[in-house]
Amino acid sequence: MAQATIGVIGGSGLYEMEGLTNIEEVSVDTPFGAPSDNFLIGTLEGQRVAFLARHGRGHKLMPSELPFRANIYAMKKLGVERILSASAVGSLKEEHKPLDIVIPDQFFDRTRGRISTFFGEGIVAHITFADPVCHDLCNIIAESGKILENVEIHKGGTYLCMEGPAFSTRAESNVYRSWGMDIIGMTNLQEAKLAREAEICYSTIALVTDYDCWHEGHDAVTVDMVIEYLTQNVINAKKLIAATIKNLVGRERSCKCGSALKHAVLTAPHAINSSAKERLKLIIGKYFPTEN
Repeated sequence: MAQATIGVIGGSGLYEMEGLTNIEEVSVDTPFGAPSDNFLIGTLEGQRVAFLARHGRGHKLMPSELPFRANIYAMKKLGVERILSASAVGSLKEEHKPLDIVIPDQFFDRTRGRISTFFGEGIVAHITFADPVCHDLCNIIAESGKILENVEIHKGGTYLCMEGPAFSTRAESNVYRSWGMDIIGMTNLQEAKLAREAEICYSTIALVTDYDCWHEGHDAVTVDMVIEYLTQNVINAKKLIAATIKNLVGRERSCKCGSALKHAVLTAPHAINSSAKERLKLIIGKYFPTEN
């Protein structure tokens, strides 16, 4: 199977990655079902990159329908060590304007019942998640963003992950603002948790399309305006992702993401059943090798 060291997850409007050459479309099987779509694996800035449309090409999957475990497991299976996750978000602060880019360093969970772990069914693990993104990767993205003209990049902030698919009520939006949240979206928290369990570096590139409904100018926002912002955001995201990938050339990982599971599994080795070991061998294999 084709391999790649960098994964890109494209959100709303970002269904393909321009500039990829030597492209191969790959279907990846996982113990958790099929990913959102086939992967496009190609070369960008000299690096092998695996691109996945989060909602499927044509935007067929709602946030609550996304096969998060299959998507991240497939990235691991393809050899991915770093994931750049682009996502359209609403702004909860005046200073995060439409067309700005936010690189959040925290998440707040407002989803309900989504599965966000590979573990269970015979094996228990508790990862450290106080710092839910890879700071090294965030720094490289922020540095790479200097190539964008007239785009303000905000490094740091909290991404509130809501259930959806409906947007917030005005009451909810104002409560989130009172909590100090920065941006709001529907997808990235589960990706971040699973990437940490898979020992993959992860960072969100949050593309602000609009102020959430708290803003006094919200009613003046039209669908055409949002689509225009989304279109421009996608252009900016592609440039930023390409610049980041270029800046990752030759950089070895020195963060702790690659050993996140070292002390996280609590189940005694002798108590881990064979089916759990087989299901998660890609995730836990270096700590609990299967017997031949």
